[in-house]
Amino acid sequence: MTRSGMSMAIAVALSRRTLVRARRAMARRAMSLGLGAALAWSMPAAGQVADPPSPKVGDRWTFAVYYTVPTSVPGRTWLVTEVSSTGITVSEDGEPVRLTRELNVLESPRARESNPRLLAFPMKVGNRWTYTSDWDFKPKAAHGRAVVEVVVAAHEKVRVPAGEFDAFRLTSTETLSGTSPLGSQYAGQVTRTYWYAPTARAIVKSVTRHPYLGPSTVELVDIALQP
Repeated sequence: MTRSGMSMAIAVALSRRTLVRARRAMARRAMSLGLGAALAWSMPAAGQVADPPSPKVGDRWTFAVYYTVPTSVPGRTWLVTEVSSTGITVSEDGEPVRLTRELNVLESPRARESNPRLLAFPMKVGNRWTYTSDWDFKPKAAHGRAVVEVVVAAHEKVRVPAGEFDAFRLTSTETLSGTSPLGSQYAGQVTRTYWYAPTARAIVKSVTRHPYLGPSTVELVDIALQP
């Protein structure tokens, strides 16, 4: 082989070696990026923090409520009619609903609570709290007490008929006790999984399992917020 031929062969070999190294480097980088993305997807967004909501008069949420068969047919509408330093008043299909500043339901057409705290702010993944609240269930004229443990479990996307939201997923376990007008005793455990979306200023989905009322789901189907 001539000297020029040897030089060309060496150059080709070096080029192939450089190409192989480049391909290996690209593969390692792709694997690293893929692993990083997978880790980022699986890790909870612990840095996400939600401040207390700021609802405004005129904010409106429409929900679907179902017990066994899923539906997106509107069944409940909330319209904010008053916001003060101590609480929020909402019209639920013409009936008044009283909320705390943190959107916890003090009284609705169905129930009344002395110290509701399903939501607490500032909210971030890992927060947990326990509270006790006296309750009245109006349809059965029953009353009692609940001891509730709440955990902010994750920050994730949730899809409901109104769209997709970045939300905090919370879980609550409620130890229930109470008495009916006939003197019978209520005792059991209520579990909830619910998603609070800061941009919606609301709980956009809630799944409840109740020992007496059975399973129920509430999902946001329409929303109109004031700017």
